[in-house]
Amino acid sequence: MPGMTLHTKEHLSFSALRKGLSILFSQLPDERQAGKVDNPLHDCLMSALAMMFFQDPSLLSFQRRMQDAMQCNNLKTMFDVSVIPKDSPLREALDALPSDTLSPAFDLLFQHLQRGKQLEPYCLLDHYLIAVDGSQYFTSEKIHCPGCLTYKHKGKGTRYAHQILQAVMLHPHMRQVLPLFPEPVANTDGHDKQDCELSATKRLLPKIRAAHPKLPMIITADGLYSKQPFIDALKAARMSFILVAKPTDHKVLFQWVDDLDKLGQAEHMKLTDDKGRHHIYRWVNQVPLNDTRDADQVNFIEYWLQVDQKVTHHNSWVTDIAVDKGNVVELVQGGRARWKIENETFNTLKNQGYHVEHNFGHGHRHLSVNFFILNLLAFFIHQILQLCDRGYQHCRSKFSSRQEYWNNLRAAIRIMLFRDYEHLLRNVADPPEIRAP
Repeated sequence: MPGMTLHTKEHLSFSALRKGLSILFSQLPDERQAGKVDNPLHDCLMSALAMMFFQDPSLLSFQRRMQDAMQCNNLKTMFDVSVIPKDSPLREALDALPSDTLSPAFDLLFQHLQRGKQLEPYCLLDHYLIAVDGSQYFTSEKIHCPGCLTYKHKGKGTRYAHQILQAVMLHPHMRQVLPLFPEPVANTDGHDKQDCELSATKRLLPKIRAAHPKLPMIITADGLYSKQPFIDALKAARMSFILVAKPTDHKVLFQWVDDLDKLGQAEHMKLTDDKGRHHIYRWVNQVPLNDTRDADQVNFIEYWLQVDQKVTHHNSWVTDIAVDKGNVVELVQGGRARWKIENETFNTLKNQGYHVEHNFGHGHRHLSVNFFILNLLAFFIHQILQLCDRGYQHCRSKFSSRQEYWNNLRAAIRIMLFRDYEHLLRNVADPPEIRAP
């Protein structure tokens, strides 16, 4: 790129990440009948990933036209797709693929980040902060599959929905979030009782620990999770926690804190930042979570943000980490960082071009969930490129908005053939002088 020397660690470039995923996808078992398959599972997965990566539902048809005209296409050069699948065969292949089969793809990307020491900035109190939350990404009154959740409304019939329980690695001072493999909230286990978010957490925590057996983790989540069964599950998975605790849900806990405060056994601290805002902290260690005989002993933190003598934010948490003046600020920052899973993850996926709520195809078995997972995988790759890839960062800096950036990339690959993704970035960031014939 003219006037710039840009370096990206080779194993963190798009081409290296894509190559790793391509090898992984080529090794996945294909349950379809071999004699009736025209498109390898690898090509179906990479084509769907490319569609999510460029946020373009029409990508495959444009590349098929390019193939007809030029005997080559950008899916082949960038995503190693031999034959671009038609829409129906692609959906059939993804519908037959058990969703857990895609879990190693997320592990692979984390391995690339660890190798490049890119996880170190996410360390908080010698741990890695993982936010957990649920979200709905599909709802319909007509389209449904056996895994759909069902909600009956009096006089309005039944609504069908898909929900996901998502975990992401984040840090209060890092803009990028790193998603872990999600856990579907779905009716697939044959039980009469409908699946729910809390049940999904019982499946998710052991999977996270199995994927990252040595990683010290702090789980942060909203008030739904600050209950004894979830805290016990965290302890079993060797995970620490910072969980929102609301007075309405924990009356006994707050009574303990208030009584100990009156006895002078609660700690207090007040800090004023360079903007004149006051940060007020109160904490008590080793108080019972509830009034049961075997109640967990937790450490309690309460926080107020005061601006111009007005409280603009107030929250409280429980944690298993002993609280003191040396770590209370970071613990509160970790608890407050939970909003990133809503804003930087779910809001981005739903409203910033990923179209995660769009029905790319519902299917009868795994299709809807697999499209969500591939969309999330594309988002994960984008987060890595934003974090590590100088070429990506340089190209993005040329455009005032994210939408304009992706519009230019999509337009370029519809009319021009590129050797690889890096070639695309160079030409979009610093286009050569081209005159129309």
